[in-house]
Amino acid sequence: MIKKSLFTALLFTIAFFIMGFGLPKNVAKKVVKEVEKTFEVEGFAMEAISISTSLNQKLPVRITEDNLFRLTHGERLLGYAFVDQAPSKTAKFDYLVVFDAELKVRHSKVLIYREEYGGEIGSKRWLKQFLGKTSGDRVSHESNIDGIAGATISVRSMTNAVDDLLQTISILSLNKVL
Repeated sequence: MIKKSLFTALLFTIAFFIMGFGLPKNVAKKVVKEVEKTFEVEGFAMEAISISTSLNQKLPVRITEDNLFRLTHGERLLGYAFVDQAPSKTAKFDYLVVFDAELKVRHSKVLIYREEYGGEIGSKRWLKQFLGKTSGDRVSHESNIDGIAGATISVRSMTNAVDDLLQTISILSLNKVL
């Protein structure tokens, strides 16, 4: 039985990397690692969520087949993962937000930061401010998210990205997509 579960987990992981969902390989590896760690599972399925064009036009965050995924382990819904990029001073950084099945932020992570300065937004201490947030919450670098000296642009960018994502999740939930 244990061999069968390990084989299934390995099969899911291999299928994810082969299909890749359009994510760059280095980003995809990090997503798998973070999701497995977040939900304490080995192997899971990632299904891209497709959105109608008309609904997508109403969303603060554009949903593609490469950025919003339903996460399952066997028949159990684990939650959802959102992967995107946000601008820093001169480049973009890749980030991940993982929601549980009740659409609460369970984990957030800066996957790849490409600047010399501002990388502090990747610290667990700073990112934990987003944990537990739901589609009914708003986040703002001016009111309820702490800033970081030397990372002002990245803080604003990540905070705005998460706020837009929470609003998008709200709309998708109201439209019974999630």
